[in-house]
Amino acid sequence: MKKQIFIAILIVVAIVAALGAVKWPQIVKLMSAGKTYAPPPNTVSSAVAHEEKWQQTLTAVGTINPQNGVTLASEVAGTVAEITVADGTTVAKGDLLLRLDTSSEEAQLSSAETQTELSRLNAERTRSLRAGNTVSQAELDQAEATLKQNQANADVIRAAIKKKTIRAPFAGRLGIWQVNVGASLDARRALISLQSLTPVYADFSLPQQDLSQLKTGQAVQLTCDAYINQTFDGVLTAINPDLDAATRSVPLRATFENTDQLLRPGMFVRVTVLLPEARPVLTVPATAVLSLAGTSEAVFVIEPSTNAAGGLVVRQQIVRTGPRQGNSVTVLSGLKAGDKVVSAGLFKLRNGSPVTVNNDIVPPTVKNPSDS
Repeated sequence: MKKQIFIAILIVVAIVAALGAVKWPQIVKLMSAGKTYAPPPNTVSSAVAHEEKWQQTLTAVGTINPQNGVTLASEVAGTVAEITVADGTTVAKGDLLLRLDTSSEEAQLSSAETQTELSRLNAERTRSLRAGNTVSQAELDQAEATLKQNQANADVIRAAIKKKTIRAPFAGRLGIWQVNVGASLDARRALISLQSLTPVYADFSLPQQDLSQLKTGQAVQLTCDAYINQTFDGVLTAINPDLDAATRSVPLRATFENTDQLLRPGMFVRVTVLLPEARPVLTVPATAVLSLAGTSEAVFVIEPSTNAAGGLVVRQQIVRTGPRQGNSVTVLSGLKAGDKVVSAGLFKLRNGSPVTVNNDIVPPTVKNPSDS
C-alpha cells in the first residue's frame, strides 16, 4: 500500500513539474510585459493661465426695501362699507381705497352744521345790535363763543368721518386685502400692504476695512435667485455715518430704478459694489478647479513626460482661488502665467496620468453670464 501511495505522489510531482516547465516562460513574459505596460492617455481639454485686468469689486448680501412701504390700518373701529380697488392694483397718491360705515357720523354732522348755521346767524344779529348799543358786549362775546364751539363740534365729526375713509398715502402697488365688505374692524386692524416699487433700495453692509474705498455715486450691481443670469444696475446712494457696534460693519444703501418692477421688497439679493480701479489677476476657467476634501482646491497642470515614451502627463497642484466673473476664476497662489491646465475631463485623472489634448470643443470665456 505504501508503495502505491509513493508512486502516486511521484506521478503528481512529475505532472506539476511538467506544467511548470511549460507555463513558467509564459508567466515570465507576462511579468515583463506588465513592467513596461503604459495605460492609454486620457483625452482632455486645456487652458492657459493668463493675466487679465479685472475691475475691483466688493461683494455682500442684502435685502430689497421699498422707497415707501406700509401696511395700511384704520385708526378707528368700524364696519367696512366699501372696498373701491381690487387686490394688486397700482394706485396713485390720494386714491380712495376703503370706506367704513359713517352713517351715524354723517347724521351727527348734519345736526352740528345746522347748529353752526344758527349760531352764525345769531352772532351776526348780536353784532348788529351791539353796534347800536342795544345789547351788551358780554352777550356778543357769548354769541361768538357759541358759534366757535359749534364750528369745532362740526370739525370733530368731519375728522371722524375722514378717519373712516382710507386713501393711498403715496403711489404704489397694493397687496391682498385682509378684510371684506361687512367686516367689523377694531382700531389699528391691518387692512392691506401698499408698496412703492419704483425705485427700490438694496440695504447691505460691508466690513469696516472697506470703508475707505466707498463713495456715494459708485456703480452697484445685484443678482437674485428669482431671475437667473440677470443683473440689475444701481447706484450707491447712502453710507451710514456710524458702524454697527456688534459686527464692526458699515450699513449701506443702493438705489435701483426698477422700472420693470421685478425687484420686490423683502427679496434676498447678492450685491456687488464696482470700484473705479482695475487690477491684474491670474485667471483660469472655473471648470479647471477641482474641490478636494475640506476647503482645498487643486488643478491639474499639463507637463511633458520624463519617461522614454515621451508625451504629456498631469501634475496635481494645490491652488488658492479668489473672485469669479462668469466662468473664469482668479488664482491667488499655486500657478503662474503660462501654466497649461486641464479645463475639461479632470475628474478621471490622477497625479501622473498620461493625457492627450483636444481643444476642438472648448466653451468661450464669458465674464458676465447674462450677456451670453
